[in-house]
Formats: sequence, structure tokens, C-alpha cells
Amino acid sequence: MKRIEAIIRPENLAPLRQQLETLSYPGMTVIQVEGHGRQKGVSRQWRGMEYRTYFLPKLKVEIVAPDKAVRKILDAIVDTCHSGSVGDGKIFLSDVRDAIRIRTREKGDKALL
Repeated sequence: MKRIEAIIRPENLAPLRQQLETLSYPGMTVIQVEGHGRQKGVSRQWRGMEYRTYFLPKLKVEIVAPDKAVRKILDAIVDTCHSGSVGDGKIFLSDVRDAIRIRTREKGDKALL
């Protein structure tokens, strides 16, 4: 099993959710976050004054998936969230030792789907 953590633009969430549903993998956790990478924020004008926003709103999408589904999910994230612009986001992949569904006590891949 793998944990997929994707930092994406907020406007990409709905299309990503739809794309993952077409893959029959709708389970995800979404967390509102702020941050910056190379973009380092943006400068804006307001009432004649310039101010800088260093941390931009992003969403962190977390998915735990069986190894056999990881490549399709990664491809869906990249295809859906790629615009070619700075700030498209990042994906982090890590191993998960086990998962347990509390309601049924199922373990491993059975607990995910």
C-alpha cells in the first residue's frame, strides 16, 4: 500500500474527484493548507498599496491505495492538475504498512476499498 499526498490548486479538486471516481477510486481526504514553493507568493495592489502574500491557498489530497492502483491514481492527478504553470503542486509517495477499517476490522487492501 502507498500513501499519495498531492498538494494541488483548489480549483482542481472537483475535476480530480470526478477523474478518480471514473477509476472507481473515490476515497480521499482533503485538507486546506497554505504554502509556497518556487512561486514564493504573489504581489498584489490594494487601495494604491502593494502588498505581498507569501503563502498561497492550496489543498492537500491524501489517498491510501493498493500498490496495483497507484500508477493510475498518480497519472490521474498529474493529468488533471497539470497546467504547465508555476504552482501546479507536488505529489509525495510513501509506504503504508497496514490499514484497518474500524467498523469491520478488515485489514490491508480489503480495508481500503
